[in-house]
Amino acid sequence: MSQTVNPRTQRSVAGMVGALIVVVAIGLVWVKIGGSGQKATPIQTVDWAAWVKAGRTDQQLMVFAPAKLPSGWRATSVDYGAGAAAHWHLGMLTDTGKYVGIEESRASTQDLAQQYVDENAVRGDDVSVAGETWQTWTDSGGDYALVRSVPVDGQPAESVLVGGSAAQDAIRDFAGSLTAGTVHGAAG
Repeated sequence: MSQTVNPRTQRSVAGMVGALIVVVAIGLVWVKIGGSGQKATPIQTVDWAAWVKAGRTDQQLMVFAPAKLPSGWRATSVDYGAGAAAHWHLGMLTDTGKYVGIEESRASTQDLAQQYVDENAVRGDDVSVAGETWQTWTDSGGDYALVRSVPVDGQPAESVLVGGSAAQDAIRDFAGSLTAGTVHGAAG
């Protein structure tokens, strides 16, 4: 007894396979030309100067910041928090799209390095930048940071970190350009 295959079944399987090929081809074309309809969200530039002024007026931290950003650089994030956990942050992208950030708090230099460079950050040789001695810290991913303790009335009061994925010389040049305010209890 032989079974006969219904010709209609053969046509419907062949039609299904053909339709599947067409749908996959359309999907590939759609993905290739970016047909998702979603555009990349541009990175916003923030107004950081008002934050510097407010932080320096508060006088809980020195609020290290440049007088102006280097040509082509953009500030992309900024934060200042007062109180027992006072902190200052300014995040920037260089003209080549690399990240540089300033982090400042009452934490130790090692704590800042472990928080913002890598928990396994490696301390390198100290360097002199604009007459100040900075610790160098790196991680296995290529980040580089300068970190130093900032005394107030002769006592370590806060630490500042300048670092990111930018070239070491760019980070050093930028660190050398920073200015700072004063804190309560500081002489002069």
